[in-house]
Amino acid sequence: MKKLFYQLIHNEVILYLIAGVAATLVYIVTRMGLFLIIPSILLVTLLANAVAILFAFWTNDRFVFKQDREGWPQRLVKFVSARILTLVLDMFLAYLLVQAYPQWIGQFVNNDISLVNAIATLFSQVLVIVLNYFLSKLFIFTKK
Repeated sequence: MKKLFYQLIHNEVILYLIAGVAATLVYIVTRMGLFLIIPSILLVTLLANAVAILFAFWTNDRFVFKQDREGWPQRLVKFVSARILTLVLDMFLAYLLVQAYPQWIGQFVNNDISLVNAIATLFSQVLVIVLNYFLSKLFIFTKK
């Protein structure tokens, strides 16, 4: 049991998923907290995303991919760029699958737009998570 636990906490993919869940929680708590003091939902969403991206960078840099301290500013720029790229992909898929061509998924769920959105969101998020992992592993956090 101890060996299995040790393997899990040293598995890069498991650590990446844990860091992702933590970043999501940071986003939610930040967004909810800021909304109590800032009345603009767009500003609050932007700030919460910025905080979550910085937190995700820190956890990925330090704990998941275990990088040296040197070179972190360059990795941060690459990390933010990759997250913007996958955000654009997410938005494109939302537009394509929910707004422009909802019938592609709708034909399987009786054209219920809420289900179309849920399925498109799930598909998009799985794709974004996988793409973010590979971008991080191959282009951002390359030094061990």
